[in-house]
Amino acid sequence: MNTRFPFRLIRSTSLAAFSLLALVFLSGPSVAQTPPSPWTSSDVIQPEVLAKLLAGAHKPLIFQVGFEFLYKQGHIPGAQHTGAGRDADGIENLKNAVSKVSRHRQIVLYCGCCPWDHCPNVRPAFLAMQQWGFKDVRVLYLPHNFDIDWMQKGYPTEK
Repeated sequence: MNTRFPFRLIRSTSLAAFSLLALVFLSGPSVAQTPPSPWTSSDVIQPEVLAKLLAGAHKPLIFQVGFEFLYKQGHIPGAQHTGAGRDADGIENLKNAVSKVSRHRQIVLYCGCCPWDHCPNVRPAFLAMQQWGFKDVRVLYLPHNFDIDWMQKGYPTEK
């Protein structure tokens, strides 16, 4: 009778388990993992709330910090396109656009290129605005994209 068999099985199983644990712990955060949001719930504005603000006398400044082709397809009335927030040029354009704006002015940032939790543009733009000292910056919550969450719901849009 071979008494080595159980030891080989245990050794190979232990090696596989150790390899898996090492891979999990040493690989670091996953590429697909989204970092925590830099904003609080009070920094987020819902589409229906922004649509009501647009109908009022005191409209916020609105910046589309996404891709130009999406802006050209349709955007929130009065929104200024500053370039993609993920790019240095987009952040520089945003900085220039707000350079003479009061740090207490209400500002709304939005992108709408893709699902909210995958957007590469809103987070860097929001962080930059905080770094520059703006106190009333909100991000428009578009869970799917601008088309589904704004345009298809009949909110005001211009081209």
